Amino acid sequence: MLRRTPPAVLTAALTATALALSGCGGVARSSTTTPLVDRGTVRIAEAGETPSFDPYSTFGASQAHYAYDSLVNPTPGGGLATGLATSWRATATTAVFTLRAGVTCSDGTPLTASAVARSLTYAADPDNQLAGARTVLPNVPFTARADDRTRTVSVSADAPFPFLIRTVGLLPIVCPAGLDRPGSLARATQGTGPYVLTRFSPGGPYEFTVRDGYTWGPDGATTAARGLPERIRLSVVPQTSTAANLLLTGGVDIAPVSGPDRARLTGHGLATTEVATVVGMTFFNQRPGRVLADRAVRRALVSALDRRGLANVAVGGTGRPAADFGAEGSVCHGDLADAHLPTRDADEALREAGWTRSAGGARTKDGRTLRLRLITSPDLGPTLASVAELMARRWTALGAKVELVTESLPALVNAMYTTADFDVVVGSTPGFALPAGFIPFFSGPAPAGGLNFAGVVNPEYDALVARALREPDTTGCATWNRAAAALLRSADALPIAEGRSGVYGHRTTFTTTFGGRLVPTSIRLHQ
Repeated sequence: MLRRTPPAVLTAALTATALALSGCGGVARSSTTTPLVDRGTVRIAEAGETPSFDPYSTFGASQAHYAYDSLVNPTPGGGLATGLATSWRATATTAVFTLRAGVTCSDGTPLTASAVARSLTYAADPDNQLAGARTVLPNVPFTARADDRTRTVSVSADAPFPFLIRTVGLLPIVCPAGLDRPGSLARATQGTGPYVLTRFSPGGPYEFTVRDGYTWGPDGATTAARGLPERIRLSVVPQTSTAANLLLTGGVDIAPVSGPDRARLTGHGLATTEVATVVGMTFFNQRPGRVLADRAVRRALVSALDRRGLANVAVGGTGRPAADFGAEGSVCHGDLADAHLPTRDADEALREAGWTRSAGGARTKDGRTLRLRLITSPDLGPTLASVAELMARRWTALGAKVELVTESLPALVNAMYTTADFDVVVGSTPGFALPAGFIPFFSGPAPAGGLNFAGVVNPEYDALVARALREPDTTGCATWNRAAAALLRSADALPIAEGRSGVYGHRTTFTTTFGGRLVPTSIRLHQ
């Protein structure tokens, strides 16, 4: 049974702010050869403000890795490394973590198994409405128990869920002092991580200071390493072009950059890691009474699209059609789209489905005109309006009457989750690293009881997901891929393009994991 998801999680998922769970990242490539700077300050540009540093809030989850540890850590290659736990084991319904000895909270309190279980229980309690935690935890209820004598934490799920280690294991753990006063977590950190929040200003900058004696980072990383910054200063830089300028002039040391501005950064010796993305996830409204409840019409519309052309528009002329719903490097990612998307002649397919052209060229069936309300929002990406426009031109040529609407993000969310007044939405992928993250978008109840805003009903997908949920971790990847293929064949959704952005460093080197998240203990500052 899925938990009811609060509105904040809907927005987080739609705008791709969900915390990356696992998957491929990389070590920054750089021509930097200058000596290391010991105990310096590294300046990092962030695209948006962080109004709360509570690691279980929507905004704080993205910054939690500086001050909070998790039981395990994702590696750049998509595997798992030690964290608070030195070992773990799991089945489809249980997970057991053995804690590292000697871990302390930032207030000096030793971390116990009971403290970890308490944090997991607090984060998972639906009454607490913790949107950031919900983007990490499994979408089935679970119970956490502790044995302080053996330093073990045991998790039991109420239903099969194969990725317990990659969800529960990656939740930031809040120490007891923070759980005693959860309201304090917005402006103060209470974790076991390598840094502590020491400066907060509305709108930024925000500053973290290193902890001495920290020895339990990924695979035993410590804060004693030479070149590790003493302070991490986060500044809000909303414009990508400004972030690129600051990198080139030395105004910041690390920044994410996407789009055309990336070309300006080539050849300057900057450290670089690539971040894979999916641009332009398209959903088709299949609710009763909508024209796209007809599978034949959905398949015909998808067949009519120039996927290469759409991809080029989505990423600026060098696009590659998306192969899967998740980005390259996500768990169980497969090359699925080319083999499973419909490719029939669209005009013929519509005629066979009973849609004929009238004398004026409009496509009709039983007196009903093929009308499509196609919506998108520039708040989800600067190219999505152009992607939607190209779609509209293709479908208009088929005889459809297309109403192309560009909305603000709140209006788009309202159309998707409240009024259901759309036929096609070109939005942003939720960005999940695990295939299980997509389940509530493609099955289950519609809002307000769930996330299935397009009303997808695909029995083949549901049956395959039920099977995959019983297969531990990545042993079920073949089944997950068959489930995704069923969605593509039915034209239930269409990912548009494989995209790339980057994380760049000036006089720094670092490692990132899936989604471009920095590994704090990997950052090194150079002269």
